[in-house]
This record gives sequence, C-alpha cells and structure tokens, in this order.
Amino acid sequence: MNPFENHKSYKRMYKEGELTLGLHIPLENYRFATPTMEQQVELSQLAEKLGFTSLWFRDVLLEDPNFGDPAVGQIYDMMIYMTYLASQTKEIALGTAAAVLPLRHPLRVAKEIATLDQLFPERLLLGVSSGDRRADFAALGVSHEKRGEAFIEAFQYLIKVLYNEFPSIRSSRGNIHAANLVPKPAKRIPTFITGYAQQDMEWFAEHGDGWMYYPRSPKYQQVTIERWRELVNHFHPHTFKPFTQPMHLDLAENPNEGPQPIRLGFRLGRNHLIDLLHVYKETGVNHLFFALFDSERPAEEVIQELGEEVVPHFPAIEE
Repeated sequence: MNPFENHKSYKRMYKEGELTLGLHIPLENYRFATPTMEQQVELSQLAEKLGFTSLWFRDVLLEDPNFGDPAVGQIYDMMIYMTYLASQTKEIALGTAAAVLPLRHPLRVAKEIATLDQLFPERLLLGVSSGDRRADFAALGVSHEKRGEAFIEAFQYLIKVLYNEFPSIRSSRGNIHAANLVPKPAKRIPTFITGYAQQDMEWFAEHGDGWMYYPRSPKYQQVTIERWRELVNHFHPHTFKPFTQPMHLDLAENPNEGPQPIRLGFRLGRNHLIDLLHVYKETGVNHLFFALFDSERPAEEVIQELGEEVVPHFPAIEE
C-alpha cells in the first residue's frame, strides 16, 4: 500500500527496496565559511539534467558561532529560495530538511506549501522538525525546552488545516471556526518527520509519511531502520514508508581511493562510493542526498562525476 503512488516526485524517488540520490543546497564546498551562493541555478539545472531526483533546503534563521555546526544553511529564507529554484528547474523535487514547526506558525506553513504545490505541482516534499538552534528560539521568544510539545501542536494544526475543509481548530497557536485555508494542495504532500522531533519512535512511525534521520554507519542505521519499520507495520500494516538520510561527501579524484570518515560522512573515490551506496540500499535507505560542503573539489566537478558515474547505478524510478 502506498498513499503517494500518484505523486510525481515521490514516485521518482521512492520505492520499497530501491535507493535514489539527491543533493543538499547549497551546492558548494564552503566548509565552515559562509557560502557564496554562486551558480546555484546553473548547478541545480545540471543536477536535474544528470538525473538527481531532489534538492534539499535548511530552515536556519541566524548565524550562531556558538552552535556546534556553524553552517548558515542556504542563507536565504527556505520557502522563498525553494520557490526561486523551482522556477528555474522543471522536475527535480524540492525538499525541506527541515521546516522547524515550533518557529513557524502552522497556518503560515500551510499557506506557503499549499501555494508552492499549486505553482509547482507535485514537486514539494515536506520534512518537519522540532529544531535545535537555541539562538533562533531565543530570537523568536519560543521555549527551546518545550519544543517537543510545540512541535506536536503545530504538526496537528498543519495537517488539519491542509486537508480538511472548514476545519474546527482550537489551539494555543490560534483558533479557526467557519473559515478555510485556500489554496489547498493539489495532492497530499509527503510529510517526513526529521530526527526524533523530541518524540518517541512510536509517534513518528504512526504519524509521519516517512522518516528522515541523520547519517550513521550502515550497521547502526540498519538496526534503527528495522526497529522503525516494525513499528510502521504495527500502526499501518502493509504500508511502505520511506527512509531518507543526508551524507556529507568529499569525493576523491582517485576513483579507487578507500573510505575515510569525515564529519557526517566520508571521503572516498567513486568506486567505493558505489559499493557503500549499495550497502545503504540493503540496510533500507530509500533516498540519500549528498552535502558537498566539505568537498576538496569544486561542486560542479563533483556533481558532473556523480551524475555520470554514480547516479546511473541508482536512477530515478520509472513507471
């Protein structure tokens, strides 16, 4: 059973037992510096041409030097930048990794993603999270400690207002009575829980359309995926829910260079990368998107090599 069997982007990316590949915006090797955001349109178009199935965007408000990961995301507001790149591409999926629901009013999120879905039908994938950047929470006057509760309330509000006509909503985030969100999405938007969102696995196995989790070694990822899939089957028997993960990649020029761990990923040559991706596929990963932030080589060069030599082993899923 697959509730998204008629969703164009979902169908190109997700099938039980298969693995497809995407990329993390910005498409740039900036490491711990501030990205230049140059050539993102051209590189996104190249990625699409070469068969990558997705681009993923982060929801970061402030530059915070005290945060463990100093990356500032793609600098630009996630929803606005997704709209911009959607207008410059044709079919590559656009995903949020992830919309921080405690920091965004759920009615505004609903309005934005429903509008995106109408303007660019079936190209949006919605990752949602509870967030972790204390500076963003403090700046908006939102409790970081209570973000788990805020996430649940916002998630329930969001789903109800998106998919119900004239819903009745009473919430600390506001009330709706005898009013309706317009536009509605053209089709239900695949909504993935990112991380644990301060919940237990039972909750997001029941409520998410899929799960997006942090990069880990295949051995540990497999144990986690198997436990999650058991819970999915308990709540939704015979329903496929995909697993997605990012991976930082420093692609070596030597195609036979062996793997070396880097933060949140690996440095290795393409032949070992292909072998590693097959292992991830066997562990149950359905979609993996590369972050090129720590790459030694220019992003364009890496995308070209990946598209020509690696993506054909894990192509978009055809009808």
